[in-house]
Amino acid sequence: MRKKPRIGLALGSGSARGWAHIGAIRELERRGIKPDLVCGTSIGALVGAAYAGGSLDALERLVLGLTRGGVLRMMDLTLKGGLMRGDRAYAVFSDILGQRDIAELALPFGAVATELESGREVWLREGSVLDAVRASAAVPGLFTPVLRDGVLLVDGGLVNPIPVSMCRELGADLVIAIDVSWGKLGVYRELHKPVRAPRAGDDSWLGRLRARFGEGKPAPERTPSMLQVFNTALDIVEQRVARSRLAGEPADVLIAPLLPGFRGLEYHRGREAIDEGRKAVERMAPHLEQVIRP
Repeated sequence: MRKKPRIGLALGSGSARGWAHIGAIRELERRGIKPDLVCGTSIGALVGAAYAGGSLDALERLVLGLTRGGVLRMMDLTLKGGLMRGDRAYAVFSDILGQRDIAELALPFGAVATELESGREVWLREGSVLDAVRASAAVPGLFTPVLRDGVLLVDGGLVNPIPVSMCRELGADLVIAIDVSWGKLGVYRELHKPVRAPRAGDDSWLGRLRARFGEGKPAPERTPSMLQVFNTALDIVEQRVARSRLAGEPADVLIAPLLPGFRGLEYHRGREAIDEGRKAVERMAPHLEQVIRP
């Protein structure tokens, strides 16, 4: 009898879009596909740690209950090392992940971070689960870096946004990768931008004049905020690095939730992201069946 392949799950970075990982995991399990190990980067590390530790239900309840106001209350502003310390957010996540060591999790787990001084890729496989997740998700400029073993660590998405290589190193025969960065940039996002309806009811002479001479002419784009420019710049880096890494270290199955117009800090839109995660797996179902159960 042929040996069952060892399946690794690589969960990519992508800020709030990463809630799609929850839906993808749910749909994989519904189809009888249960990973033997999980690796994650940034938000993928958070979801992956919850899954590996048997706390995905608790995380999903938290995500579905988030509101815009609730997200804002989790933001503890500072100007030292980043815009936010992250203490409030990780106080909430500590209730879900617990004060456990990575070795205590039910599934083998690893998180990717970046050494700030050298740019070196760091694999976190030991020590506190919460500390590893926090280091992996410390977006530069947004969250303060994490000091671990005398080294400052920031978001792993800078060097390895979708940790296929780590899954292979931990012994995966087949790797299912979930890339939540797809569609953040370029033509696809432009095609799916919501169309703003024109203002109606302006019957003044000025309104009629605007309608007559402004017809067919796009409204000038307003200058983006500093945070928008910064986030888009990080998106560019992340997507370019992800494409490069996947070209050299391809996954056996690549699942790409489509979330155009989904901004990085919109953590309150969890239900949309989770639903799209499920749909992304459904779209890849024939390929999954061929690869996982040939």
